[in-house]
Amino acid sequence: MTTAEADSATADDLSRTLGLVQRLEMNPEGRARIEYEAGLHMCHSGGVVQGGFVSGWIDAAMAHAVIAMAGNTVVPMSLELKVSFFAPARPGRVIAEAWVERRGKSTCFMEGRLLDPAGQVLAKASSTIRLASRERVEASARAAG
Repeated sequence: MTTAEADSATADDLSRTLGLVQRLEMNPEGRARIEYEAGLHMCHSGGVVQGGFVSGWIDAAMAHAVIAMAGNTVVPMSLELKVSFFAPARPGRVIAEAWVERRGKSTCFMEGRLLDPAGQVLAKASSTIRLASRERVEASARAAG
């Protein structure tokens, strides 16, 4: 299996794990909206989705927003992620949306949020993302593996 095939398989596994339903928007202005299905297997007590999934959904939307703006030649690498939880996410559909707040040469400052189907904000996040060269990241992976 080539590195590209392995990366694709890993991305598919990750999308499946996160419950990806569909990518609703990939805007070159630096915006993304992704729909996920929260399953009972993602919940802890009382049918509340575990916070790591909530964080992962918003983080993935942020990565998609960066890729929509910068293209597939970059790999978004999270340097920092802060999530504030406002209401519990429950099993069912949720929408993660994110946008580039400001882009520098090698760093993006991101904002994002998670919404329920009625549009209620369940969580908000901000992140600092390093724009890594895909070529360098893949070369490093080949050297390590």
